[in-house]
Amino acid sequence: MTRWIAVILATIGLMDTGQAYAQEVSPGPGVVEVTIIPGGGTFFMKGANTQEASFGNYDLGAGVTVNFNRYVGVEGEASGALGVRQDLRLSGLSGGTTNVKSPNLLNYSGNLVVSASNHSSIVPYATGGVGGLTLFNQSTLGIAQNKTFLTGNVGGGVKWFSRTGRWGLRGHYRFLAV
Repeated sequence: MTRWIAVILATIGLMDTGQAYAQEVSPGPGVVEVTIIPGGGTFFMKGANTQEASFGNYDLGAGVTVNFNRYVGVEGEASGALGVRQDLRLSGLSGGTTNVKSPNLLNYSGNLVVSASNHSSIVPYATGGVGGLTLFNQSTLGIAQNKTFLTGNVGGGVKWFSRTGRWGLRGHYRFLAV
């Protein structure tokens, strides 16, 4: 008899169950975003009326963004540009170019990030901020000691987030003025 009562109660209980709803995860930026920059490029272009060398370095770094809402956030970013061997035209040489290692750089900045969020997995954004650029000594180029410069930057790009909202990819361009 006890077994029949348990079966009847279980049957009634199963007939009354509805669908349970959990919070839905929508793709897009979270409150905190961590960015890893496994590869990029830093390019120095000579001025219009100067004899300065143009060169490029391999870039890697990381950043952390704190979003106040889905539109506005602040970002701290640090990256290092690793010097590579390349042909540089140096003004002190009569022969023209020489193959030397370009200087290593450390770039750090604080930026305001404005996103055009529309509850989509693709989020375009614009950014700008200030920071510093440290040029590490490179005696072969005549840089006897580390030099730090004030910088400003502007840029933009696109963030793509997976359906889970836990990870994504980002591509962007930054113009850095020293």
